Amino acid sequence: MTLSATLLKQLSPWRNAKVWHIAFSGGLDSTVLLHLLAHLAKNQSLPALSAIHVHHGLQVAADAWPEHCRAQCEALGVPLRVIRVRVQSGASLERAARDARYAAFSEITQTNEVLLTAQHRDDQAETLLFRLLRGAGVRGLSGMPWHRPLGGGTMLRPLLDVARRELEAYAAEHQLSWVEDPSNQDQQFSRNYLRQQVFPVLTSRWPQALATMARSAAHLSEAQELLDELAQIDLSQARSASEFDWLGLPSLELATLESLSSARQRNALRHWLEPLTRLPDSDHWSGWESLRDATGDARPIWGLADGQLHRAGGRIWWLSGNWLRSPLPVEVWTQPSLPLSLPDNGVLTLSGQIPDGPLQIRYREGGEIMDLPGRGHRDLKRLLNERAVPSFVRGRLPLLFQGERLLAVANLAGLDGGAVGGWHLHWQPSCEDQGLS
Repeated sequence: MTLSATLLKQLSPWRNAKVWHIAFSGGLDSTVLLHLLAHLAKNQSLPALSAIHVHHGLQVAADAWPEHCRAQCEALGVPLRVIRVRVQSGASLERAARDARYAAFSEITQTNEVLLTAQHRDDQAETLLFRLLRGAGVRGLSGMPWHRPLGGGTMLRPLLDVARRELEAYAAEHQLSWVEDPSNQDQQFSRNYLRQQVFPVLTSRWPQALATMARSAAHLSEAQELLDELAQIDLSQARSASEFDWLGLPSLELATLESLSSARQRNALRHWLEPLTRLPDSDHWSGWESLRDATGDARPIWGLADGQLHRAGGRIWWLSGNWLRSPLPVEVWTQPSLPLSLPDNGVLTLSGQIPDGPLQIRYREGGEIMDLPGRGHRDLKRLLNERAVPSFVRGRLPLLFQGERLLAVANLAGLDGGAVGGWHLHWQPSCEDQGLS
């Protein structure tokens, strides 16, 4: 099968997309991909083609690349968009540049649009070995996926089954020209070291090493799909309803997780946590065991990169953003007929017959007493214990005061005002995105 036919077969499920964006660095791989698609478009009904060149501004040589890319695209009749990005400083320049590049790609790729990148089989083998040396698990060793969501659309790697030598042969046959990135020779970058020092030794002894390593990545990708399916089964049992679902926080039933083997617990939690936070390495999963095995009256917290896991009421809860900050004090509620925006703590409303003022919203400090019909004066701490209010909620649960008298506790039936008047105090907690952006 020719390279053109192979590419067309890989892209067939996405022939109805609105646009095919091509990530065009100007290097060999993306030059071949661009040329292949431009020529296929002459005799095939394809989506509109568009090339995107991301300029990182990291080296002087790169300043000439946008013009080279523009000339190539003009010759092929493909519109080009050049995007300049700022690479954040950090320990890994490679990773920072990649993050900046894919952030730009994500912003551009809209609904029913596709971004095509030119990674090939040799790149997949490098990824596998690089991640193996870093101690990656099954997901990491699966290598680069064929496709994944990006922005509002999809990112595809249609050349992952193609060897670099095939791309070189195509480029030579069609007399293509491309840019050479000087940094590709710098062996301080791990991938360059693998490419220039390690793989020549491997392939001299095992000529098919790159192909077999890429095949192993495919096997591991299939294994990861099975682990994901198992996680969905386990999580479907743990996502039981809670009387505190109105908090809008992700949570799981602890007893269901505890009934699983340790390996299945970690698998389910990885799947659940992945859209919420950067995952811990294997050495830091002891935090989960400490949270899981804590005594019943303990208040364990597992701190992760982008938030915290709390344990309360037989469940584990994910907290991030405003939930990790103490709410700011609120002054007098001057217009209780209107919603009150609470700093870092959502919105408060009063429904029904508005009680006489002046009214004030406070947060629990300890020692509060509430007068309940038929029960007399009751300590607020005991009332919260009776309703098993999670400990992390208690300090931000809005309390309605009339002078020094505690009238209501938001959202708790029997304490929200309904027992003493024809009104209810309703709290809508902060509704922030619980996933990573």
